[in-house]
Amino acid sequence: MVGLGLIAPNPDRDGQYLAHDPRAAAQRALSQVQETITRAAQCMAELPAIEGLVPAYDAHRWYSGPVSELLQSRDEMNQRIQQALRTASSEMWTAQPGAPVDRDPEVQRAGMERVLDLRGRGVSVRSLYNIAVRDHAPTVGHLASVVEAGAEVATLEEMFPRLVIIDGIHLFIDNCVQAGAEDRDAGWHVTDRATVAWAHMLYQQLWARGTRWQDRDAGSETLTERQKAILRALEEGEPQHGVGPRLGLSDRTVTKEIAAARAAVGAQTVYQLMSWWGRRQAES
Repeated sequence: MVGLGLIAPNPDRDGQYLAHDPRAAAQRALSQVQETITRAAQCMAELPAIEGLVPAYDAHRWYSGPVSELLQSRDEMNQRIQQALRTASSEMWTAQPGAPVDRDPEVQRAGMERVLDLRGRGVSVRSLYNIAVRDHAPTVGHLASVVEAGAEVATLEEMFPRLVIIDGIHLFIDNCVQAGAEDRDAGWHVTDRATVAWAHMLYQQLWARGTRWQDRDAGSETLTERQKAILRALEEGEPQHGVGPRLGLSDRTVTKEIAAARAAVGAQTVYQLMSWWGRRQAES
């Protein structure tokens, strides 16, 4: 009661108290509450200005903290990518190193709608694929439509990681942390500033080494793109046992493709095949 101002010690008699007007005590308490509310309101009003300093602070940070999240399934990965794409404003770059597969037409239709939506918003769309897609008729037709819609497509003969970069702030990568994970489509959503910037630089380097979809080699149409990739690797001095790791193929597949290429051009040996290949390259 002393704290509330309802009573006070009697200065004339120890151990006794004097009563105060409760209306005055209530008024004092009300004033204190109003003062607290006023200070809180002023603090709230200053928050936008304080938060406005974040861009200036982030621009000079040396690190951005542990910001990566494991997504346990393909569905979780797709949902998070779609969530990031809803606010995408500058780019969606993807790298798909896997061999081509026959996809559900509905999946391809949804993919085309996504490309059209992103391009309509002025978003740069780039897709990097394994060179084997050039021999897969369904994928060829789909990618031709994607390019016509304004996206960029390129193929690469060497191994590269699967990833998705959105606006330079979202990175989606395979789950390389948990070896032997049950769901191979599980992955990580990374928003660490330095890591995403590094992946962005790596992607640009891979893209520069790729072949644009429109620049497909017109020579030697008797060979598949995979066979041409193998011959180019051999031409560059790669031993046959080193071609597989470079292109992401098994040794058995490389041997099979070389045999098919020899049969296609009428060569009896690998040396004859490479001689034929050299002449064709000189003519083109």
